[in-house]
Amino acid sequence: FVRNTPDRCYWCKDELFGRLAELAKKEKIKIICDGTNYSDRNDYRPGMKAAEKWNIKHPLLEAELSKNDIRLLSKKMKLPTWNKEASPCLASRFPYGHKITSEKLKKINDAENELRKLQLKNLRLRDYKDTARIEIDKNQLSKIFKNNIHKKIVAVLKKYNYSYITLDLEGYRTGSLNKIKK
Repeated sequence: FVRNTPDRCYWCKDELFGRLAELAKKEKIKIICDGTNYSDRNDYRPGMKAAEKWNIKHPLLEAELSKNDIRLLSKKMKLPTWNKEASPCLASRFPYGHKITSEKLKKINDAENELRKLQLKNLRLRDYKDTARIEIDKNQLSKIFKNNIHKKIVAVLKKYNYSYITLDLEGYRTGSLNKIKK
C-alpha cells in the first residue's frame, strides 16, 4: 500500500475485508456488505477483486442504485447525510508511485480541512511532492478569483510547504489520477 502502486486499493480492501471476515465469524454474522453502488461500476476499482475474494456483497450495486438515486432516497427519508460530499480515501490524492506516509496523509487531510472553510465544492488537493494541484467543481472555477479566494488558497497551502500551487482548469473529475495510469 505505501508504495502506492495502481493496485493499492486491492491491498487496503484485502486487509479490511479480511479483518471484517474474522469479526463476522466471531460474531456469527453470515453476510458482509459494502457501499459500492451503480455509479462505481465503470470506475477503476482494484478493491473489487478483494471484495470478490472475501465474498463481500454489494446490495446498492445489485439494486442498480446510483449515487444520485441514493441521495434522493436519503433526502426522502430525511437522513442528515443526504447531501454530504463524497470523501474518498486520502491515498487517492497522490499519483501512483509516490510513497504514502502517515505524515503525508495528515498533511493532505489538514490542508483540505482548512480549504473547505472557503466553501469550495468537491475539493480535492492532489499532492505532487512540492506542487499542489487543486480540483473543485467546474462551476466554481470563476469563484476562485473573486473576493481574493485564490490568495487565501495560496496562504493555506504555503503553510503546508508547497512551493507551487496550481488550479486544475478542467475542474474536479472522479478518478483524475487514474488517467495517468493508462
